[in-house]
Amino acid sequence: MQLKIDPARTYALALEGGGARGAYQIGVWKALTEAGISIGAISGTSVGALNGALITMGDLERAEELWSNIHYSEVMDVDDEQMGDLLRGDFHGLDLRELADKLSAVVHNRGLDVTPLRNWIRQVVEPEAIRNADKEFFIVTYSVTDKKELELRARDLSDNELYDMLLASAYLPAFKAERMEGKLYADGGVRDVLPLHVLIENGCTDIIALRLYGPGIMRPVRIPEGTQVHTIAPRAKLGGILEFEAQQSRKNLRLGYYDGIRFLYGLKGDTYYIDGQWDEEQAQQFLCAAARKAGDTRQMSLRTIHEKWLPALARKLKAGDDGYGDLAAALLDAAAARAELSPWRVYTEEELLEALGGEEAFDEALFKDLLD
Repeated sequence: MQLKIDPARTYALALEGGGARGAYQIGVWKALTEAGISIGAISGTSVGALNGALITMGDLERAEELWSNIHYSEVMDVDDEQMGDLLRGDFHGLDLRELADKLSAVVHNRGLDVTPLRNWIRQVVEPEAIRNADKEFFIVTYSVTDKKELELRARDLSDNELYDMLLASAYLPAFKAERMEGKLYADGGVRDVLPLHVLIENGCTDIIALRLYGPGIMRPVRIPEGTQVHTIAPRAKLGGILEFEAQQSRKNLRLGYYDGIRFLYGLKGDTYYIDGQWDEEQAQQFLCAAARKAGDTRQMSLRTIHEKWLPALARKLKAGDDGYGDLAAALLDAAAARAELSPWRVYTEEELLEALGGEEAFDEALFKDLLD
């Protein structure tokens, strides 16, 4: 595989807010690190700010461990098992009277107690490591008291200010509002869920935006000439923003890692990760052979294949007009999903075709599923 971005350049990361979905961003960071991509600046909103602190500190192994073993009670003052059952809608094992009392207390306190998150930040974040890092780190939050967005350079903050502003950036609406230094704050996503502008305003020209599709407002940003913004975004669901469970986080870590590889090496596929090796002629031959497997159409003419069958297949698979290579990859991807192959590896077209059982896998039933 060959990198599709220039490893000699230095990139900036814009980390979107999205609560418990944040493990995805650490997975992407792992892929970037393994590829030797240099990061010179980071901006983060909400969980993106917390991840930004971890990335600035540079300890990937620790960040993976933290997210791989996260649980609700590290973020909120709740019972892990009860919270998990509640969010999954499983009420069989719940003491409903006890649950009602706890929900009443949450309402009375005007939100979930996030003292555990405050303590977690103080245990995990190392202010001196952030100040001495070889990259800039910007925290985005919103001051409810002053009614304005704040973009704070981490190295300019004292230890306590850094802890407080990381917590302030992650103050989701469900959390109990508490004053810090006499002021109230809200999750930075209320004004800027994906903080691109602070990077642009500080001279960054090569930016990688890591999406989580979290709640919040996308602030309009004008991309100056000469500035390039790449986007890495999940194609699968990452779970709820309050779903702080280790099992879901491990899935999100893995998905982020492979999506990072997809971006770095220009892999094809939607659910699967396909290292495109076929040229247009090889892809065309595969598609024609596959077309003739579709039921009673083994004698289908080349004209019919190219004028009717392939365009219909491209529309169904949403493959666009990017050539036979992309359509062949889309067909292999769909066949692999139907066969429920594991997506957690990088395949060439030949490897994926072999895993499917060869061209015999492209039978009438497959095309009936795809084209009906």
